[in-house]
Amino acid sequence: MFVAGIEANVLAERLNALVRAERGPGARVHGLRVMEDGHAGLTFGFEVQAGSGASESYILKLAPVGVPRRGSTDVFRQAVLLRALHAAGLPAPALVWAAEDEAVLGTPFIVMERLPGRVFLSWNSDGALAGDDEAVPELWLQAVRALAGFHRLDWTRALADWEAPHTLDSELKRWHSLLSHAPEPHWLEAGQRVHRTLLATLPPEGPIGLIHGDYQPGNVLYEQGRLTGVIDWDLAGIGPQGTDIGWLLMMIDPAAWVDDWRPLAPLTRERLIQTYRDAGGTALENLAWFQAFAQFRLGAIAGLNVKLHRDGRRHDPIWERFALAVSSLFARAQELLEGVDAPVRSTPP
Repeated sequence: MFVAGIEANVLAERLNALVRAERGPGARVHGLRVMEDGHAGLTFGFEVQAGSGASESYILKLAPVGVPRRGSTDVFRQAVLLRALHAAGLPAPALVWAAEDEAVLGTPFIVMERLPGRVFLSWNSDGALAGDDEAVPELWLQAVRALAGFHRLDWTRALADWEAPHTLDSELKRWHSLLSHAPEPHWLEAGQRVHRTLLATLPPEGPIGLIHGDYQPGNVLYEQGRLTGVIDWDLAGIGPQGTDIGWLLMMIDPAAWVDDWRPLAPLTRERLIQTYRDAGGTALENLAWFQAFAQFRLGAIAGLNVKLHRDGRRHDPIWERFALAVSSLFARAQELLEGVDAPVRSTPP
């Protein structure tokens, strides 16, 4: 059995060697396992027993072997971010160990503390984590308040040397390149139409700051109904923060989904925006455009993952469920953009 291109027993041996070097010769790893909640990729949980002390729980993220290290596959880039978030007192896991080269585990990696709680997978219509449907809105609202805190981080100081900000134009190019993988011609046609309209109505960039990139309760940990941390920073970057709000607005918008596949999100658009504003969030402009952009992104992502699932390269049946909503994601995006005026651009003299 291989894990991220490494034999599982070899990975376990190397991880044990790391733990012994860091925690002493009597330390050992046990319970190494894939973390299944949320389709988080090459993410594993394990415990460390050191001497007679209690076990400590950790999360390991690996970069896939032989894959170009950029974006979500550049796992080590999260090390700087997690240190900065933890130092700022924000609800994110503390970094424990990390290495960019392959000498330690055979591929770049980060090890984080395991925070208490579980994510709220809003795609589970029974809302099992919440206990009952009446508790679900508060899970969403806690996530919204936490997002405002992340958005207030002074990235020019905390993350000054992390990476350069990306622009809306560069992001549109990035996700447009993914769209070409759509296995259904009508998805491609609808996505291209949304892309053209997004370009024609491109808004101002600001505010610029830290963005998570996939911000929703499926990447938030809760314990007994209380938010304990935000995880899965694979798509994080510095850029227009409306990106995160647009993603949340997409998730709660019934018109973006279909009856057979929609998140459990009993929250109005107005309440979400007001909660974010009251918590000090500042990305409050051009939200229709940013929601449409979120739906374009997810449509492109779904198209690629449906293709990979159907041709057997990456078995993940959940993407067949998302396939039910690709057309509605693009249609709702186009509808939102119909109410967005093209910006007035100055022309050079």
